[in-house]
Amino acid sequence: MEYSPPPLFKQGPSALARLVFFVVLALALLISDARFKTLEIVRGVLGAGLYPLQRAALVPRDVFMGAADLAVTSATLRSENEKLREKDLQLSQQANTAAGLATENAHLRALLQLSQRSTTQTLPAEIQYDTRDPFTQKVVIGRGAQQGIQTGSPVVNEDGVIGQVTRVYPLQAEVTLLTDKDQAVPVQIVRTGLRSVIYGTPKGDTLDLRFVPISADVQTGDELVTSGLDGVYPPGLPVARVVRVDKQADTAFARVICLPIAPVRGARQLLVLHYVNDVPPRPAEEPDAAAAAKAKKGAKAADAKAAADKSAEKTPAQPAQPGKAAADQKPAASKKPAAAEKAQPQATPGAKQ
Repeated sequence: MEYSPPPLFKQGPSALARLVFFVVLALALLISDARFKTLEIVRGVLGAGLYPLQRAALVPRDVFMGAADLAVTSATLRSENEKLREKDLQLSQQANTAAGLATENAHLRALLQLSQRSTTQTLPAEIQYDTRDPFTQKVVIGRGAQQGIQTGSPVVNEDGVIGQVTRVYPLQAEVTLLTDKDQAVPVQIVRTGLRSVIYGTPKGDTLDLRFVPISADVQTGDELVTSGLDGVYPPGLPVARVVRVDKQADTAFARVICLPIAPVRGARQLLVLHYVNDVPPRPAEEPDAAAAAKAKKGAKAADAKAAADKSAEKTPAQPAQPGKAAADQKPAASKKPAAAEKAQPQATPGAKQ
C-alpha cells in the first residue's frame, strides 16, 4: 500500500519560486495596466461587485457620523434661525421706516411745490395730537404765536384745504378741521361758478353745501374751490367734491352732500397761510330816502317844540286883580312875623351858649 500525504501537506514548487513568479506577474500587470489600460474592465467589474459589501461595511460609520452631524446641524440651524429672525425684524423696521420716509419725502416735496406756487406767506407745521373733545374736529399743531401763527389763518396741504386756526398759544395752535360742524367756508363750483357756503356735519365725515337753489346746475363730481369772498381763504384752493344731489319739490334749496378733497384726518404735515386781503374796505352804507325824510321831519318837530318853549319863557305874566292881589299879599305879610318869631327863639339859645 502506497502512502501519500494529504493535499494540504502536498509539496509543490518552492516558496522562492512562487514568490518570484508572483512578483513578475504583478510587475507585468502593473506595466500593462499603466501602459495599455488592460485591467479597466476587470477593475470595473470588481468595483461593482464589491460596492454592496463596502456600503454594508460603512453603515456603522455613517450612522455615527449622521447622528453627530444631526446634533450639530440642529443647534446651528436654531442659532441661524434666531439670527435670521432678528435680522428680518430689523429689515422690516427699516423697510417701514424707509416707506414712511419716502411717503413723507413725497408729501414734503408736494408741500414745497405748493409753497412755491402760492403767492401768500406760508409756514410749515406738523400735527402733534387731537383735542380731547370727541364731538369736535380739532387738532393741535406745533407752531404758535412766537412763530407768527395768527388766529383765523387758513391751513392747507398739497391736496387742498384742511381747516382754519381758531386758537393760538405761545408755542402751539388749535386748528378746526374743515369737517367740524361749526366750520363754514365760502366756495364756488369750478364748472359753473356758482357761489355758496359749505359747512361741516355733526358726524364729521361729509360736508354740506347749503343755500343752493333747486334750479341751480349742480352735478355729482363737481369740484368746489374757495371763492375768496370772505377775505380769509385765498381764492382757488380745492375744498370738496360733490357726491350726491337731492332735490325735493317741497323745499326751496337742494341738499348737496360733498366729500373733502384733502385727507382731513390723514394729514400730518401742513401749511399755515398768512393771507392778506388787498380788497379795500366796504364804504359805509348811505341811509335810504324814507329814513332821511323821517329823520328830517323829526328834527323839524324838535326845533318847533324848542322854539315854542323859548317863546313861552319870554312872554310876561298877566296883571292880577286888585282885590285878589291884596288878599294874596295879606297872608304873606301875616306869615312873615310868625317866621321871624320862630327864628328868634332858635337864635337865643345859641347866643346863650
